[in-house]
Amino acid sequence: MIAHVVLLQPRADLTDAQRDAALASLRAAATGVPEIRSIRLGRRVRHGLPGYEQSMQQDFEFALIVEVDDVAALKRYLQAPAHAALGDLFYRATSAALAYDYAFEDVSTTEAEDQNRPITRTTPAP
Repeated sequence: MIAHVVLLQPRADLTDAQRDAALASLRAAATGVPEIRSIRLGRRVRHGLPGYEQSMQQDFEFALIVEVDDVAALKRYLQAPAHAALGDLFYRATSAALAYDYAFEDVSTTEAEDQNRPITRTTPAP
């Protein structure tokens, strides 16, 4: 499974109506895109404990996670008209955004022989 992870910081000058419209566009982006296995939008949670929260130089209020089956599906999604529309939205509605793609494997097994299994590389290193 490949996760397309996008961190977003909305522009400070957006009105509530513009923010709502941008979030609605994000939610609607998955409609009709067969490559998308799941799409999740989350708002940052702050716990207040000392550590990494205080050392972050950039704040990203939202995270968008789009899951697809493989790199071929990721490429089709990234080239789809729905993704192009999202890219346009990001440039208009955000002050900062980052996007990364990750290959995931399930490491939550409870079997003793799998607990020391190394994480395998599923795509070649750059």
